[in-house]
Amino acid sequence: MVSAVPVGPVPAGEPLVDRVARKAVGAVLAEVYADLARMEAALERSATDWTSVRPPKLTDGPCTGTYRKAVGGAPVSSRAISRADVAHAMLGLIDDPAAVKQGVGVAY
Repeated sequence: MVSAVPVGPVPAGEPLVDRVARKAVGAVLAEVYADLARMEAALERSATDWTSVRPPKLTDGPCTGTYRKAVGGAPVSSRAISRADVAHAMLGLIDDPAAVKQGVGVAY
């Protein structure tokens, strides 16, 4: 399933500018992120095997196959990723046992 980077924990070492941007965007999209957090909490309580992919801002760029992943968190300075690379990452996580019952941040 697709969620969003701000639903997960703030990465250790996140630069100040990224923390400020996260708070500003989080204030504007508070209801959306709260809904995504409730969705992830419901999954966590279930017996279902799941993976929540948490991208930052989505773009219409091509699939590059070159991005960062963070199981259980988010890459530092997660700012953008193409929809095509999110799909690529999701396909790559299908058989990854480390991603089961985890949020996985993806970003350039």
